[in-house]
Amino acid sequence: MPNTLSMRNSTGQKIRDIANNAAIKEAFRTLKVSQKEFFSFKTRENIALNGWMIKPVNFDPTKKYPVLMVQYSGPGSQMVLDEWDFGWEYYLSTLNYVVVCVDGRGTGARGSEFMKCTYKQMGVLETRDQVETAKYLGDLSYIDKNRIGIWGWSFGGTMTLTAMSTGEKVFKAGISVAPVTDWRFYNTAYTERFMQTPQENFSGYDQSSALLNAGKLNGRLLIIHGTSDDNVHYTNTLVYINKLVELEKQFEMQIYTDKNHSITGKQTRRHLYTRMVEFLERNL
Repeated sequence: MPNTLSMRNSTGQKIRDIANNAAIKEAFRTLKVSQKEFFSFKTRENIALNGWMIKPVNFDPTKKYPVLMVQYSGPGSQMVLDEWDFGWEYYLSTLNYVVVCVDGRGTGARGSEFMKCTYKQMGVLETRDQVETAKYLGDLSYIDKNRIGIWGWSFGGTMTLTAMSTGEKVFKAGISVAPVTDWRFYNTAYTERFMQTPQENFSGYDQSSALLNAGKLNGRLLIIHGTSDDNVHYTNTLVYINKLVELEKQFEMQIYTDKNHSITGKQTRRHLYTRMVEFLERNL
């Protein structure tokens, strides 16, 4: 439920509530909303990963459901959190999707070794863990292993492309928003902190490049970008789609003129999420 913010003294005794979000709590009691369920599993490399799952509102364990995996996967990030939120994932649960999020290696709150093991190979282990997640989900009795999708934004968009390009063929569809398609295209202050320079780590850059692995792309892809993205430059997508055309690989694309990395603006977000849902309904 929504957070309550309280003022307490040095002994922990509550003095008063500053905000209790009572109106929101009452409103949510009238809604039929799926609960977020937390889980853990071990990969084939014996790596324990944490995740959450949101099942369809009228979940029937005897049926098989499509899955959409959501992830960010960036260094030190954490999406598997026991906190109140209410996003797009809950809407998808009303459309009979199981929505899953797993924090793979490189993410935070799991210790230094877990977070730093991706050094000089950013995107490699993270991708492997998302593929392992898809395989784990495919073995669950209520999951249709032939209808597993993945999506992400920014670093998560990069992971969507690399996860669909491993040769494993576990994803039927994916949505990649504002992806870095080769770390040579991204800003040096961020990239070289985790990858060193391309001259020092040539093989690491090649290994983690979605662009150089585009030949193995499998599944239906929707790639989305804003033309004024000053974080992950639009060049990333342009070069990548040129490579897909060269390889005769079909894809769908949605461009937002003059929109930045967040792709916001009048009616823009509504159009964006409507476009993504429509893609999922056709392809997953």
